[in-house]
Amino acid sequence: MDNLTPDQRRLNMTSIRSKNTTPELVVRALVHRMGFRYRLHASNLPGKPDIVLPRLSKVVFVHGCFWHVHKCPYGQVVPMTNTNYWQSKRLSNVKRGFAQTAALKKAGWQVLIIWECQTRNIGKLKTKLERFLGSLHPT
Repeated sequence: MDNLTPDQRRLNMTSIRSKNTTPELVVRALVHRMGFRYRLHASNLPGKPDIVLPRLSKVVFVHGCFWHVHKCPYGQVVPMTNTNYWQSKRLSNVKRGFAQTAALKKAGWQVLIIWECQTRNIGKLKTKLERFLGSLHPT
């Protein structure tokens, strides 16, 4: 049973953003502090990646654990109401994400997916980004 009324649930769901989410802002700030400059949400690329580094041919997606069915506890939550609809929607997000990643790789882009839960540990996140992006100033 849902704890919210249909109007409350509607308001809640309409307030969920697809761009400029808190996890995305965390990743963007970290990449910027590392000295990299990037484009945002390039509409000319499959999936409109959250962060695009054209000179490096690299893109970064910041996925919400719930919406993209991550294997962490946040992604394994099953909605209690309208379950079939939401599970179908979430699984279509996953399928579309695989297709977009494949299209980007085929076009010569390297792809990194950062999960929302990974933005909670800045140290590990920075290490992951450094491995993917390399060093701005090689020694």
